[in-house]
Amino acid sequence: MRGQLTVAVAFATAFILAWQHAGTGVPAHHLLAREDMPAISNWWGLLLLPLLTWIAASRIEHRFKGAALAAGAAPGFCAGLLFGAAIAFFFSSGRADLCEYLMQGLLLLALFVPIYRAEAVLGFVFGLTFAFGPVLPVLVASVLAVIGYVLYHAPRLLWSAVGALRR
Repeated sequence: MRGQLTVAVAFATAFILAWQHAGTGVPAHHLLAREDMPAISNWWGLLLLPLLTWIAASRIEHRFKGAALAAGAAPGFCAGLLFGAAIAFFFSSGRADLCEYLMQGLLLLALFVPIYRAEAVLGFVFGLTFAFGPVLPVLVASVLAVIGYVLYHAPRLLWSAVGALRR
């Protein structure tokens, strides 16, 4: 599954970049959407998106076995995709304030839902890539995955430690 998915993402990325190149040109996105920051070309997607897909698919295959693979990974991937697409939509619509609220809500959600899992990160990156290119979503998703891991596991670890002290 990992190889097929990676090849599919590579071909899809190449097709989109060829389409952009033939049309208005391949866009570049400035870091933090500031003109004084360096611009990063969407051509990086040819490397980053298949690589991220390979890594995420490896993690997903490791966690799920057999037929449970697609059924187990689909909800997290779809949730990440929808969340990333919502942020991209609101940002493109000029509603950066809603993006802030969504991100704050995501940090709250991370206390209860494992947003750091590979399928959620992959979906999130795919959802953001159209509006922000591939590099910024990968960077943001990497930071959010670490924060999400800490927010999800730290309260459980503290609760276990408190429970052990009570015994």
